[in-house]
Amino acid sequence: MRLTSIHTYPVKGCHRLDHDGAFVQPWGLAGDRRWMVVNADGVGVTQRDTTRLVGLRATVHDGGLTLRADGQPDLDVPEPSGGEPVPVRTFRSRTFPVPALAAGPAADDWLGALLGRPVRLVWLAQPTRHLAAGTREHDTGDQVTFADAYPLLLANTASLDALNDWLAEAGEEPVPMTRFRPNLVVDGAPPWAEDDWVGRSLRIGDLRFRAAGPCDRCVVTTTDQETGVRTKEPLRTLGRHRNVKQKLLFGLNLVPVDSGQLTVGDAVVIAP
Repeated sequence: MRLTSIHTYPVKGCHRLDHDGAFVQPWGLAGDRRWMVVNADGVGVTQRDTTRLVGLRATVHDGGLTLRADGQPDLDVPEPSGGEPVPVRTFRSRTFPVPALAAGPAADDWLGALLGRPVRLVWLAQPTRHLAAGTREHDTGDQVTFADAYPLLLANTASLDALNDWLAEAGEEPVPMTRFRPNLVVDGAPPWAEDDWVGRSLRIGDLRFRAAGPCDRCVVTTTDQETGVRTKEPLRTLGRHRNVKQKLLFGLNLVPVDSGQLTVGDAVVIAP
């Protein structure tokens, strides 16, 4: 098996960045989901709430972030260095508040114009737990970004091929891997092989990871990541073929054991 692509999402819910290599930190890939858009109540705004986020293209640079979107001027946003922390939640329920730093009114106004609603941009200076211990079968530990629950998401190209075969049988169009917003994509494994990796160790290149559990998918997978158009697939087909205890599964959540560099083409090995 090989690692075939690497992706990050600097602002939670934004358009992906594609990489030839990335540095793995205890809380995930460097630059991944350290920023989040929140509403007036301090709750994260994601593609579940608005598909306009697909038009947000954010890039990370030393000391900050650049925001880009069609029809708006580029905006450089420095990492906040002070001010009173803002308590924010990744979701309205199931999560507890964590302290973040406000990016400031320029970023808030820019994003408000893009999304058509009042919002704030915040930065997570110190990755930390936002789900109570015991909430998930395989706990993430205390070092998590604004990711939903786990530091990394891995997807298998053969599983996508199998899903697209089911879609074709149902007379539906195939979907690209981008619908599932993975961090790491691997090739060379059989379809759904990742189901058997749960609870085991993986080595990608020189780095070890713990397979924390399958990923339960939501409405975001029905959103075209280039246009924002939302349909009923692939959730409807996952519901027919990959419904396990009322969870529609695609992908594998990972927790890093080691820190270091990953590169496209790295070998992927599953521990016995």
